[in-house]
Amino acid sequence: MHIAIPVTTGGAVDHSWGRAPRVAVADVQDGAVVDWQAFEVGWDRLHDEGTEGGHHARVARFLQEHEVTRVAVDHMGPGMTEMLRRMGIAVVLGAAGDARQVALDAAEL
Repeated sequence: MHIAIPVTTGGAVDHSWGRAPRVAVADVQDGAVVDWQAFEVGWDRLHDEGTEGGHHARVARFLQEHEVTRVAVDHMGPGMTEMLRRMGIAVVLGAAGDARQVALDAAEL
């Protein structure tokens, strides 16, 4: 299962999703993180460039490219939540603390 999480440079869950500067993708299998990749997505900088739909498309492409099936975040706006629902990607809200542990916890839901 591939889980995307906005992360800080220190490895904690970042408070932002649509404006996240960095997103990690965890591959969780059999209760363990078997792969962890952090990407400098720059969504904080890119968010207000162009249209909202264009930004959502950027996020959607990233999730599709990384075969993400679940996103764990602190919070997310209703437009992004609806887009992910339509994509068949589950959203886990209220994520906080160590991002790797959040990935493990989100995989169990």
